[in-house]
Amino acid sequence: MLFKVVTFNRFLELADGVIVKYILESFSFSKTILFCIVFSLFFKCFGIAQTPDSLLSQHPDSVYLRLSESEKRFAVHALGGLKAAEGLQAKLFASEPQVVNPINIDVDHKGRVWVLEAYNYRPAVNGKSELGMGDRIVILEDSDQDGVADKTKVFYQGPELQAPLGIWVMGNKAIVSQSPYVWLFTDTDGDDVADKKEVLFKGIGGHQQDAGIHSFVFGPDGNFYFNYGNAGGQLVDGHNRPLLDKYERPINFRKYREGVVFRCDQSFRKVEILAENFRNSFETAVDSYGTMWQADQGELGQESDRVSYVMENGNFGYIDEMNGNSWRVDRTNLEDEIPRRHWHQNDPGVVPNLLQTGSGFPMGSTIYEGELLPRIYWDQILVADAGLNSLRAYPVVDDGAGYKSTGVLPILEGVRDKWFRPSDVCVAPDGSLIVSDWYDEVIGENKMSDRSRGRIYRVAPVGVKYTVPQYDLSIPEQAVKALQSPNLSMRYLAWNACVEHGWAAEPMLEELFRQYDANPKLRARALWVLNRIEGFNSRNLDIGFRSLNPNLRITTLRAVRQRNSDPIEYIKRLAADPHPQVRREAALAINHNHTFEALDVWLQLAGQYPGNDRWSVEALSIGAIGQWERIFPAWLAKAGPKPEAVPGGGDLIWLARTRRAIPYLERLAADTSVSFKSRLRYFRAFDFFHAGYEKNQALLNVVNVPSSDRIQVAKQALMHLDRKFVANSQQGLTVLSKLLDDTYGTEDYIELVTRYQPSSEINRLLQLAVGHSQEVIGRDAGALLLDLAGVSYMNERLRSLNESQKLALLASVQTAGTPEAIYLLRNIALNAGHSLTVREQAARCLGGSWPGEDAVLKLLKENRIDHSVKEAALEGVRNAFREEIQLALAPYYPQLVEKASDPEPEVAPDSKAKRRKKRRNKGS
Repeated sequence: MLFKVVTFNRFLELADGVIVKYILESFSFSKTILFCIVFSLFFKCFGIAQTPDSLLSQHPDSVYLRLSESEKRFAVHALGGLKAAEGLQAKLFASEPQVVNPINIDVDHKGRVWVLEAYNYRPAVNGKSELGMGDRIVILEDSDQDGVADKTKVFYQGPELQAPLGIWVMGNKAIVSQSPYVWLFTDTDGDDVADKKEVLFKGIGGHQQDAGIHSFVFGPDGNFYFNYGNAGGQLVDGHNRPLLDKYERPINFRKYREGVVFRCDQSFRKVEILAENFRNSFETAVDSYGTMWQADQGELGQESDRVSYVMENGNFGYIDEMNGNSWRVDRTNLEDEIPRRHWHQNDPGVVPNLLQTGSGFPMGSTIYEGELLPRIYWDQILVADAGLNSLRAYPVVDDGAGYKSTGVLPILEGVRDKWFRPSDVCVAPDGSLIVSDWYDEVIGENKMSDRSRGRIYRVAPVGVKYTVPQYDLSIPEQAVKALQSPNLSMRYLAWNACVEHGWAAEPMLEELFRQYDANPKLRARALWVLNRIEGFNSRNLDIGFRSLNPNLRITTLRAVRQRNSDPIEYIKRLAADPHPQVRREAALAINHNHTFEALDVWLQLAGQYPGNDRWSVEALSIGAIGQWERIFPAWLAKAGPKPEAVPGGGDLIWLARTRRAIPYLERLAADTSVSFKSRLRYFRAFDFFHAGYEKNQALLNVVNVPSSDRIQVAKQALMHLDRKFVANSQQGLTVLSKLLDDTYGTEDYIELVTRYQPSSEINRLLQLAVGHSQEVIGRDAGALLLDLAGVSYMNERLRSLNESQKLALLASVQTAGTPEAIYLLRNIALNAGHSLTVREQAARCLGGSWPGEDAVLKLLKENRIDHSVKEAALEGVRNAFREEIQLALAPYYPQLVEKASDPEPEVAPDSKAKRRKKRRNKGS
């Protein structure tokens, strides 16, 4: 039954005895509805509990839309603004004032929700805390298992907590990430209040930055996984000592680009860098096989957020590998779509994206390895995307040596309430989901509009109560059962308990691992623990390598690599595996393995590569890092005289980082039997070699191959040649001169002159600038001419050209915006030695760029523009794009309006006023 809504706030405004009378007289309610409303009021007024699931959730469309904007913000109406997936139900676990601005959460083994608040987020933008206190770590507990938190404790609050980004809970300890520190808080006396604080890591960039250090998570191998965004830069341990990699060498952070994924042991001393060149991933999710996943934020408004399978030691393409250029800088073989261009997806040596998710704000993520939710969500990555107002699952299936997405499964969406900003998601011990909601009108750009709100939701099948299984970890059998929990904090405690039990837990672990019909992920967890028990039985490895499930074979190899410093004998067992993902893992495993056996493995894997599988070839590339000089000649010996003709041969040549590959790149780039567009990838591959004679000569050779696309080929070759080589080579100069003639008057011509800057082109640039000053090509030519010839040359030309040519030349530089262009236009506008027409044109053109707008505003403020050209200068900035410039210029326009309204004396038709009117009409 549909009914009118009277909010709880309205009820509470009425006197006690009037409430029921008001309801009965004003509305027609069933007894059940009236009973729920009265008891909800009772609970709300006396603080016994939060409001039970509101009636609003039963009639969301008819009820929620009738609320005022302020009423929609009340926590009591929170569920009315959301939509849960079919078969699932969301319940408000906690809300303000219990929690505010929850940036990250974790759920401990007791089912309690630990909330990391970020009230003090970006004070320079959002204002400082009125209370002058730091942020909090809050523990929320549902003691009566009704799905609503009824106990709240503050684990820690201190002035040093200023918008932290990540929390990971392990029993009585919590790791909190906030650049420049990672802290370990410990409750030593069991009162749920931190008594001890240690610095685990420090020196990390990104303070008060979304792209700093993020949360830690527990991996099935007993290690911690974490990441930082592209502001992180580096880290040292808590005692300022450099961190050591798995080879006991200090990590050189200069080798790694942008956002990075780490793995460290439980002593926090040995640290590995597992992948690089992300922009800003908030959390690394690791499944039970040890496979890593991340959601990465692209730049705002570019529709370029992504989900990635994190291939070990991979480069994920946020900036150019060779020169650090942004994706915005033009390059050969540019991707057709900006979202792919954003991650350099066409470049050799870049791991492909699993999925582009559009323009949102992905934050926390996890792998759902429970069984409480419907099967479609099992084993899938879940991402809380605050920008898309949605908690989603991204199901994947195998695709060659990698994966592909099969679509999007929304779990909880803010379909009516766009303030729903999910910031994190965790799996509770019973398999339900706990979701934090930042709850704000805005997201991104470092802003927040409301610092007083925040919600926590529990998502579970309809009618399923919140339960927390209990285990006695001192009993080996119980510890093994706890290892099968969907909750990471419980698995952490169980993993360590099993390792401590050692041989006492081994029989139960082996039973689980060898149970062929058990969930493969549970079997994988058992193997990881067995791998850490002293005196490990190698028969379990044999079982793992012979397993029918390819993921278990992959897990076994990963476990061996962590146990054995030289696992090549085991890697060799999988080099001929029938599954491409297992072969991919074998290729990754020989990274930095310089043994002869590793070379044999790589050649065997390359021989099985069929082509057209980017995952496979990138894995082979990662396996060959630092070894191409020995691997490529060996591959050539097996591939024969035409290696580019063997299956996948072109891909391997495209990726090879050795000069031995250059002659074969030349052949592929010059192959006229395939389209020019498909050959661009080989021209791009030349960029990954530093300048050298072999590279330059190969590119010149490509130019000499006769073809119908000769001009395109010659341009590509010249754009990749070393400029000094061309300047000192007669052959290079001849090619350049011929191509400049062939492309004159086109953008190709401008690109070539920009790259090589030949002084011989100055006169032709002048002709182009003057002849096409109102076109893009003419303005490009004018800006380039000024850059190449200088201000003195332009002044010379302005003295020798006729008046119409002078006006055209000035117009050609109006959008340049360089200091030289501003200097030239400003001086002419202020120089009484030029004609009034030329001065007005210079003043008008001065405002044609952002720096020019600033220059005009400064001249106006200093009253340096005389009245004769002021009107023209104001014409040039009338359509200024920036709002602050518009506001600053506004006072100068009324003066012109007033002047225009004054009666003017009669003048001859050719008077000054008539000429000004003509110029104004022409300018408009």
